[in-house]
Amino acid sequence: MPRGTVPPTPPPPRLWLVRHGETEWARLGRHTGHTDIPLTTAGRAQATALASRLAGSEFHAVLSSPLVRAAETARLAGFDGRVTLDPDLREWDYGDDEGRTSLEIREERPGWTIWRNGVRGGEAIEAVAARADRIIARARELDGDTLVFAHGHVGRILAARWVGLPPSAGARLALATATISILGWERETPVISRWNDGIDLD
Repeated sequence: MPRGTVPPTPPPPRLWLVRHGETEWARLGRHTGHTDIPLTTAGRAQATALASRLAGSEFHAVLSSPLVRAAETARLAGFDGRVTLDPDLREWDYGDDEGRTSLEIREERPGWTIWRNGVRGGEAIEAVAARADRIIARARELDGDTLVFAHGHVGRILAARWVGLPPSAGARLALATATISILGWERETPVISRWNDGIDLD
């Protein structure tokens, strides 16, 4: 490098987010928090298909929710032996609303949304956001990208918090199963670089 040339600044670390593959409750729209539901046959096929889409990308750290649907997605995607289970990536604890659909909940609470009204007997949205903030802080301290395997609601809150929005902004960010999203940067500003990028297996 010629004298006086400033070496290039390495790009800031990004956070890659993968939502787990399909489960029976996800297919039916049931709120699946800490119930350990396995992947369906279609979900396992989705997770396996993620391997080729993630191949060739370098990750300084690979983290997963300890729940089986996320951990199995990480394994089938090719990261068995590299993944660290992190309880901060667990899905929202829905408490008394676990296993119920939004329509069922609205029969008792008309107009209910989880983003505005929260859940009964479970985790406050602020507590989920605090877990997301810890993941983000750790990812931003590393020298390379972090890959996480997580869930729908906690993933949406991760994205909202990455760009400095309140956790309720996750309501605007639909997130399907077996999708890849990238939380990155535009110069020094955190941005959502890619969102809800799925694959069609049909």
